[in-house]
Amino acid sequence: MAKASRGSSSGIAPRAVLGAIVISLVSTSAAAAETASIDDLVSAVVRINTHINPEGRTVQGLGREREGSGILIDSDGLVLTIGYLMVEAYAAEVGANNGRTMPANVVGYDQESGFGLLRAIEPLKLKPMALGKSAEIKKGDPVLIASFGGAAMVAGAYVVAKREFAGSWEYMLEDALFTAPPHPAWSGAALINREGKLVGVGSLIVGDAVGGSDKAPGNMFVPIDRLTPILGDLISAGRKSGPGRPWLGLNTDELRGRLFVSRVTPDGPAQKAGIKRGDVIVGVNGEQPKNLADFYRKVWAQGSAGASVALDVLQDSEVKRLDVKSINRLDHLKLKSTF
Repeated sequence: MAKASRGSSSGIAPRAVLGAIVISLVSTSAAAAETASIDDLVSAVVRINTHINPEGRTVQGLGREREGSGILIDSDGLVLTIGYLMVEAYAAEVGANNGRTMPANVVGYDQESGFGLLRAIEPLKLKPMALGKSAEIKKGDPVLIASFGGAAMVAGAYVVAKREFAGSWEYMLEDALFTAPPHPAWSGAALINREGKLVGVGSLIVGDAVGGSDKAPGNMFVPIDRLTPILGDLISAGRKSGPGRPWLGLNTDELRGRLFVSRVTPDGPAQKAGIKRGDVIVGVNGEQPKNLADFYRKVWAQGSAGASVALDVLQDSEVKRLDVKSINRLDHLKLKSTF
């Protein structure tokens, strides 16, 4: 069975780079430099294995078995990871660097940030990683990227950009963190600041980490500041409170200034409205979007999930206005009843 991790690239950053960054991270005092170690910093990074509902909506794209990393953030076994590793999971396991593995329960998933939470059925007896503040991270800061596997899977990197990111799957972050060089196992990896605190969770490898005309590869991380406002809701209810953003069930790619529909979710709102793969989005309620991010802003400005969104679509050489009745994406997924 295929395993989805979105995490396979070329090797770890050179050890010289890693060594320089570790020194920067741990040498706040002579004593700290003597006692701190990479293993101490990343002991809270665990392996995640999930088994997905075979009828799940995400199986086609991400597979029925998924593997990546997560970060222990409390003493009772709460693990933060990137949501695509565990959304629609009916079973999960977490594994520590000491070889201990145990089942975990699905706690919650947030579509807007991309975060997911699991909880081991027993405390992992590991020191949780403290949460930092991603807002304090600056371009040029040295960081560590740690995936499951201990010191062998720790890489030094630098923050090369803090900027907007728009994904084709109706996803956007205004404050995504980009690092380089790329880490080979980014899915759910921990982004660790100078103080040894968690400031981001690994989501993607990208070919333009810096942005603009620079095509240097790197990783995109979801900033940890997006977790704090929703953490209580995810723990208590499995999702962020409220109706959520309007979701259409489209994948849209920006190419030469045009927005092409690359995928339509089966039985989703867009398909029901008559939108097809290959259509071109030319307007939202009569207004032309400037780019993919602007398209999302215009859709989300129509109201909360449940709002009707009027899309102007170039279809079969004719511009048509199609009304799409949006929904909350979580209501479309095959989620456990605890969500």
